[in-house]
Amino acid sequence: MNALFARKPLGAICIALTAILAFASISWAQGQGIGDQTQMGTMGGGITDQLTLGSISHEEERQQDDAYKAFLKEQNPAKKIQLGDGFLQKYPKSPLAERVDAGLMNVYRSQQDWKDTYRLADSALALQPDDVDVLTTVGWTIPHVYNPSDPDADQELNKAETYAKHAIDVLAKLPKPPDMNDAQFAASKAKRTIQAHSALGLVYFRRDDYENSAKELGQSTKDNPTPDPTDLFVLGADFQNLSRFSEAADAFGACSQIAGSLQNQCKQNADATKRQADVSKPK
Repeated sequence: MNALFARKPLGAICIALTAILAFASISWAQGQGIGDQTQMGTMGGGITDQLTLGSISHEEERQQDDAYKAFLKEQNPAKKIQLGDGFLQKYPKSPLAERVDAGLMNVYRSQQDWKDTYRLADSALALQPDDVDVLTTVGWTIPHVYNPSDPDADQELNKAETYAKHAIDVLAKLPKPPDMNDAQFAASKAKRTIQAHSALGLVYFRRDDYENSAKELGQSTKDNPTPDPTDLFVLGADFQNLSRFSEAADAFGACSQIAGSLQNQCKQNADATKRQADVSKPK
């Protein structure tokens, strides 16, 4: 039985939940554009069309700009890492360095190299602490791929919580960038806010704090036209741990309507929690 279900709410179901959460979540995230730096535009340090590099020569500005554009356009992961590392070595104080850090973070994340993902995220946030793209992406990733046997597992969860909460604070105060219209801004802001609440929900679930996990995942799934099936799955487990079996059945039922690796498991859990709800009704 997976360690996530400390109280073993699903009894007969023996699944490697950590692996399922990681696979299902990353697959869903890729389909939704989670972690794609271009999604947020100028919000919190995303990509802009123009950037003033400061008091440097036009020739050096052109060289940095060309090197950065080459990094952005490169699709091969190994070559992209090589270009990014080369840029950071040559232009360590460039205003573009944070964006290269964030871009490298996404490359390593796509390769499921979590150590380097977190390293580049920390480097990016040291330069731009309010980059909501980095804050939400890493805050969301950590609890999904978390391994309780890691020596720094608790610190990782603390970092994810800090990042997600800070992202929510930044997003609440963020002015609309001039290169985004109202609809684009609202959609981008909503996507990152949902992602931050999803991150917190998984952090609390990992700590067996089912009440707060359910509150956060309720915010990430309510009125969300494309909810993360993992959020619904864990929300169902939260409710089951809280003996709120009818709500658990609803969450698992919603998850079972979404095609993917969790669909069959959610269908089984929905049926099981419906039976639990019937048994627990007052006679």
